[in-house]
Formats: sequence, C-alpha cells, structure tokens
Amino acid sequence: MKYDPVDNALFCLNRDNFRKMMKPDAVAFFHAGEPLPRSGDQAYPFRQNSDFFYLSGIEQQKSILMLFPDSPNPELREVLFLQSGNEHSSLWEGDRLSKQLANDISGVETICWLTDFEAMYKEAMVYAQNVYLNIPENPRAMKGYYNRDLEFARDLKNQYPAHKYLRANPSLTRLRMVKSVPEQELIKMAVDITGKAIQRVMKFVKPGVGEYEVEAEIIHEYIRNRAGGHAFHSVVASGQNACVLHYNANNRICKDGDLLLIDTGAEYANYAGDISRTIPVNGRFSRRQKKVYDACLRVMKFARELLVPGSNLADYHKEVMQFMEKELMGLGLFSPVDVKNQDPENPLVKKYFPHGTSHYLGLDVHDEGNRYVNFQPGMVLTCEPGIYIREEGIGVRIENNLLITENGPVDLSFDLPLETEEIEEIMNS
Repeated sequence: MKYDPVDNALFCLNRDNFRKMMKPDAVAFFHAGEPLPRSGDQAYPFRQNSDFFYLSGIEQQKSILMLFPDSPNPELREVLFLQSGNEHSSLWEGDRLSKQLANDISGVETICWLTDFEAMYKEAMVYAQNVYLNIPENPRAMKGYYNRDLEFARDLKNQYPAHKYLRANPSLTRLRMVKSVPEQELIKMAVDITGKAIQRVMKFVKPGVGEYEVEAEIIHEYIRNRAGGHAFHSVVASGQNACVLHYNANNRICKDGDLLLIDTGAEYANYAGDISRTIPVNGRFSRRQKKVYDACLRVMKFARELLVPGSNLADYHKEVMQFMEKELMGLGLFSPVDVKNQDPENPLVKKYFPHGTSHYLGLDVHDEGNRYVNFQPGMVLTCEPGIYIREEGIGVRIENNLLITENGPVDLSFDLPLETEEIEEIMNS
C-alpha cells in the first residue's frame, strides 16, 4: 500500500456496528477478494473486496474474517485468518502479514493462519443458529467471475442445510451509506488528490496535446501523492468524444476549438474521489461553449443545494431533471411545445442529459446505497449534471463531491475552480 497507515479504530468501529445488527447466536463470514487473471501467469493488480476492507483494513488476498459475538468459546468471537508466508513466497512476492502486523492494522485480537479455518468454522457452526453470508448483491456488479464468498455460501449450505442463513449485504449497505469522520477524512484525501491532478491538467492542456498525455499527467499526480491509482478508468474526452459518457480510449489529439471533458478520481486507502471538469483546449471558451457550460453549472449549483437530510436520490433526481429541462430550452434545444408533446416515457431532456445527477461515493466509486432511503448526515454523494449536444460536438459535465450535514451540504472539492473565468485564468497563467 502507498497510503499512510489508517487508525484501526475505524475498522473496530465498523465491526462493532455490524455486530449490533446481527441476530442472537449468529456467525458471519467475510472473504477477501480474488486476483483476476490477465493472461498466462499474469494477474491484474489486486484490489481488496470493499466489504472485507471495511471490516478489517486488511489488503492481503486469501484472508477470511469470522464474527461470532455470542460464541461460548471466546476464541471464536472475532477471528482473522491469513495465509502464512514461507521462504519461497518471501523471495517471489515479499513478506506476507505477520500476526502482529495484522493485529495492528485491523484491531482483531485473534489472528490465525488459514490452515486453522476449517476446524474453527466447523466448531462455530455447532454453536451457531444463524449464519450471515456476504453474497455479492450490488446491481451494478459484473457477473460471471469467480467469487469466493459465493462459493463458500454454496458449500456451507450443502454441508449445514438446517441452519438459518441470512444476508449480510443489507446491514453492510446501511452502514456503508453513512460515513464516519475517519472515512470522511479518507474520502477528502482522495478528493484533494483528484483536484490536484485536474489543476495540473488545466495548466498542461493546449492544442496538439494527446488525450493519453493528459491521462499520464493525471496518474503522475495521483502516484506522487500516495494514491493507489485510479478509482476508475479516467475519461479524457476531447471534441465529439465528450458526448460518449464512458469514453476511455483516450487516444485522440486535442484540437484548437475543442472542449476537453475530464472525469477522474484518485483512490486513497481504497476510498474514491470522483470529479469532472470541462475545459477549453485553447484556454478560451467560445460564446456557445460558455453558454452551454454556464447552463450546466447552474444545474449543478441548484442540485447540490438539494443534497440535504430528508430528501432521497429518486425524488432529488426528478427535481433536477425539471430544472435541467428549463436550461435546455434556454439553449434552444427544444421548445415548450416540444415538451408538451413529448413521450412521457422518453422525455426530451434525456436526449441531452441521459444519466443520473448523483451517486453515493465511498469505498467504491459507485458506492453501496439505496436510492429510496432519505439522505442522512454523513452520506457522501457526487453532483454531476451533464449536457451532451452530439450534433454540435459539445459535451459538458461538471462534478463535485459533497458531504451531507445537518447544516447543509459541504463541498469537499470547494477549492477547485468552477466558473469559466477561473478556468480560463488558470489555463492562461
């Protein structure tokens, strides 16, 4: 890991909060993530399962956490199982976690090697009546890849069919939606690093620069600030490419007169930032570009003031869409008559603003959440309206990250320029 050590009080608190939501006589199992094969004997860089990290802070693969608060055997109440190291693994991969270091990171007192897991989970199953399984349930999750939690759940239910099995995901989702102060600080660090990268890009971009060069500037700033890298593949989209929402080829040359849309986020201690800015390649917005940008900015400013306790994501987005509709009419993209005659199932606004305004942010860039649960203090969301006019080759997205508090939203990316004049000043300084 590149980031500074995280106080294990965060992970102890997270486990305590989960235990409070468990039924009596219940045991819960959580597995680390799996490395994904790239080719031959190569794997993609390992990234820990977010739920496992949330509860343990452990980055090492092939690890298991068992929670059994009501166990009559104290040694089974909270156990972290790790793969032990040996001379061969130390030579090729470096040292694996020692028991003491795992305790320092996680705060878990009972650390055992993975070879002890079978005997200890079988003893736990004798005393447990209820079993929490961490089945992957995120509707955005890609299907078809190996998942150790899912395989373990199938094996356990075949072996112990008479136990009552429960879902860990609903409780974890409720917990992860509201960020504790230490989590807020980690997200703020990711957002700050993301902002530094975007400001670096503003000073770098000019006609003739490749989108790939801009991407290189971003990752340079991330790594030099101890981020793990991208929280997601950066969008660096110039000209017509800015109208492709998840464009990531990043291989075009930025031309004079183009807008450049950047959507990127650093990952720090597994927590994500997610910021978008749209800038003029030549350092000056054209009259039309400025008009579209300012319309999008007004929507963004309107939307972020709605991120207050009591609303919810579904109702919030409807309200933002109504405001966006008026702005799009002001840009001459359709008329009030067109709106009156539109198909309610396919409103005209979606042609130019086809995505949601906000999503939850945390250990995942599209973090665990429920769009029908009312906003609460401690939630962190993006605010990212966009206007995409394909026929004009203009794509604008503006995105900041906001913390919901009792006193209104706090913009975590408040110091990153938003106004066209500010952007032009930086680009021409």
